[in-house]
Amino acid sequence: MTVAEPPPSRAADARAAAKAFLATLHPRPAATTIQDLLLLVSELVTNALRHAGAVTALAFGADEDTLYVQVVDPSPERPRPRTPDLRGGTGGFGWPLILKLAEKADIRDHTPRGKVILISMAR
Repeated sequence: MTVAEPPPSRAADARAAAKAFLATLHPRPAATTIQDLLLLVSELVTNALRHAGAVTALAFGADEDTLYVQVVDPSPERPRPRTPDLRGGTGGFGWPLILKLAEKADIRDHTPRGKVILISMAR
Protein backbone atom coordinates (compact mmCIF):
# COMPACT_ATOMS: atom_id res chain seq x y z
CA MET A 1 0.00 0.00 0.00
CA THR A 2 1.35 3.45 -0.93
CA VAL A 3 -0.27 6.79 -0.24
CA ALA A 4 1.01 10.02 -1.81
CA GLU A 5 0.32 13.20 0.10
CA PRO A 6 0.41 16.86 -0.97
CA PRO A 7 3.87 18.31 -0.29
CA PRO A 8 3.89 19.75 3.23
CA SER A 9 5.13 23.24 3.96
CA ARG A 10 5.56 22.48 7.68
CA ALA A 11 6.65 19.48 9.71
CA ALA A 12 3.29 19.57 11.52
CA ASP A 13 1.50 19.00 8.19
CA ALA A 14 3.73 16.00 7.49
CA ARG A 15 3.03 14.55 10.94
CA ALA A 16 -0.71 14.96 10.37
CA ALA A 17 -0.42 13.15 7.04
CA ALA A 18 1.58 10.36 8.71
CA LYS A 19 -1.06 10.01 11.45
CA ALA A 20 -3.81 9.77 8.83
CA PHE A 21 -1.85 7.11 6.95
CA LEU A 22 -1.15 5.11 10.12
CA ALA A 23 -4.86 5.17 11.00
CA THR A 24 -5.57 3.19 7.81
CA LEU A 25 -3.28 0.31 8.76
CA HIS A 26 -4.61 -2.97 10.15
CA PRO A 27 -3.18 -4.14 12.39
CA ARG A 28 -2.12 -0.79 13.69
CA PRO A 29 1.58 -0.51 14.56
CA ALA A 30 2.65 -0.39 18.20
CA ALA A 31 2.56 2.99 19.95
CA THR A 32 6.37 3.21 20.05
CA THR A 33 6.57 2.52 16.30
CA ILE A 34 4.02 5.27 15.65
CA GLN A 35 6.02 7.72 17.79
CA ASP A 36 9.24 6.78 15.98
CA LEU A 37 7.62 7.21 12.57
CA LEU A 38 6.22 10.63 13.50
CA LEU A 39 9.63 11.76 14.75
CA LEU A 40 11.31 10.41 11.62
CA VAL A 41 8.83 12.20 9.32
CA SER A 42 9.21 15.42 11.28
CA GLU A 43 13.02 15.29 11.00
CA LEU A 44 12.98 14.41 7.28
CA VAL A 45 10.63 17.25 6.42
CA THR A 46 12.37 19.76 8.68
CA ASN A 47 15.71 18.89 7.06
CA ALA A 48 14.26 19.23 3.54
CA LEU A 49 12.71 22.59 4.37
CA ARG A 50 15.84 23.89 6.11
CA HIS A 51 18.51 22.59 3.74
CA ALA A 52 16.69 22.23 0.37
CA GLY A 53 14.06 24.96 0.71
CA ALA A 54 11.01 22.75 0.11
CA VAL A 55 9.45 19.32 0.05
CA THR A 56 8.23 18.50 -3.45
CA ALA A 57 6.65 15.12 -2.62
CA LEU A 58 5.75 13.03 0.41
CA ALA A 59 4.53 9.44 0.34
CA PHE A 60 3.92 6.66 2.83
CA GLY A 61 3.76 2.93 2.29
CA ALA A 62 3.51 -0.29 4.22
CA ASP A 63 3.67 -3.99 3.74
CA GLU A 64 3.32 -6.79 6.24
CA ASP A 65 6.66 -6.09 7.95
CA THR A 66 7.81 -2.61 6.97
CA LEU A 67 6.74 1.03 6.96
CA TYR A 68 8.08 3.34 4.25
CA VAL A 69 8.43 7.10 4.05
CA GLN A 70 9.52 8.90 0.90
CA VAL A 71 10.48 12.57 0.86
CA VAL A 72 11.50 14.38 -2.32
CA ASP A 73 13.19 17.77 -2.28
CA PRO A 74 14.70 20.06 -4.94
CA SER A 75 18.32 19.90 -3.78
CA PRO A 76 20.81 17.39 -5.19
CA GLU A 77 22.94 17.76 -2.03
CA ARG A 78 23.05 14.58 0.04
CA PRO A 79 22.49 14.70 3.79
CA ARG A 80 25.76 14.73 5.64
CA PRO A 81 26.60 14.35 9.29
CA ARG A 82 27.47 17.59 11.05
CA THR A 83 28.85 18.16 14.49
CA PRO A 84 25.79 18.67 16.71
CA ASP A 85 25.47 22.15 18.17
CA LEU A 86 24.83 21.58 21.87
CA ARG A 87 23.95 25.28 22.30
CA GLY A 88 20.92 24.91 20.02
CA GLY A 89 22.04 27.21 17.23
CA THR A 90 22.66 25.12 14.13
CA GLY A 91 21.25 21.66 14.82
CA GLY A 92 23.15 18.64 13.58
CA PHE A 93 20.97 16.08 15.37
CA GLY A 94 18.36 15.29 12.68
CA TRP A 95 20.22 13.07 10.21
CA PRO A 96 21.87 10.88 12.89
CA LEU A 97 18.46 10.49 14.54
CA ILE A 98 16.87 9.49 11.22
CA LEU A 99 19.58 6.89 10.65
CA LYS A 100 19.10 5.53 14.18
CA LEU A 101 15.32 5.13 13.76
CA ALA A 102 15.44 3.72 10.23
CA GLU A 103 16.24 0.16 9.25
CA LYS A 104 17.41 1.49 5.91
CA ALA A 105 17.90 4.92 4.32
CA ASP A 106 18.23 5.09 0.54
CA ILE A 107 19.03 8.34 -1.28
CA ARG A 108 18.51 8.59 -5.02
CA ASP A 109 18.76 11.32 -7.61
CA HIS A 110 15.41 12.76 -8.68
CA THR A 111 15.13 13.87 -12.28
CA PRO A 112 15.42 16.58 -13.42
CA ARG A 113 16.72 17.97 -10.14
CA GLY A 114 16.79 17.06 -6.49
CA LYS A 115 16.79 13.87 -4.50
CA VAL A 116 14.52 11.22 -3.08
CA ILE A 117 15.07 9.91 0.44
CA LEU A 118 13.36 6.59 1.06
CA ILE A 119 13.28 5.36 4.64
CA SER A 120 12.14 1.96 5.80
CA MET A 121 11.48 0.90 9.35
CA ALA A 122 10.07 -2.16 11.07
CA ARG A 123 6.31 -2.18 11.34
